[in-house]
Amino acid sequence: MTALDGLSKDDVAQRRRTFVAVPLGSTEQHGPHLPVGTDTAIATALAEALASARGDVVVAPAIAISASGEHQGFAGTLSIGTDALVTVIVELCRSADWADGVVLVNGHGGNAEAIARAHATLVHEQRRVLIWWPSAPDDDRVDAHAGWLETSVMLHLAPESVHMELAARGATEPIDELIDRLRAGGIRSVSASGVLGNPVGASAHDGARMVASWSQDLIARFDSWAR
Repeated sequence: MTALDGLSKDDVAQRRRTFVAVPLGSTEQHGPHLPVGTDTAIATALAEALASARGDVVVAPAIAISASGEHQGFAGTLSIGTDALVTVIVELCRSADWADGVVLVNGHGGNAEAIARAHATLVHEQRRVLIWWPSAPDDDRVDAHAGWLETSVMLHLAPESVHMELAARGATEPIDELIDRLRAGGIRSVSASGVLGNPVGASAHDGARMVASWSQDLIARFDSWAR
């Protein structure tokens, strides 16, 4: 895996072909048991998996503060908002004109609007950008935030950062039943712990399985797009 910030300008210029993978995460509460950098850690791990599989991909430093307004009021959350994130993504991709393309590896669902708006601008400007983020597996345990899914993945990627003794069930209603309250009052209005789901029962084994599946999908999507 090659990190962009470890290369010199000449190192980059001498490469035959270079795609830049940008992990797009967040700094936001993930309940009492997961770190605020969970989304960034997941996005970075997947971008690094792509670069490890494809020698023409380098990994840029992550965008670790993004659009997390729905987590306002929880300690540790930092957000620049959707409008600012649109500008960051557009200007970042414009600055990478020296590359053969940019791959945005998104780890936070709250970035979706900003990504869509930025992508529309970049496509209009005829810039090569691939947008990718993990899809939910077909599993009854899948939940929305800081539950079984993300906890399992973090138990695989960074077990030392997970405090399972603090993990507890949060709001488990389907998102479409919570969405009006979420939009009006954010996560805090539906879950005092900040958890949407149930992390109890999460496992590193399930996390490894998810990371492998997501990595394979990202690599396949990249291969199709890069051709």
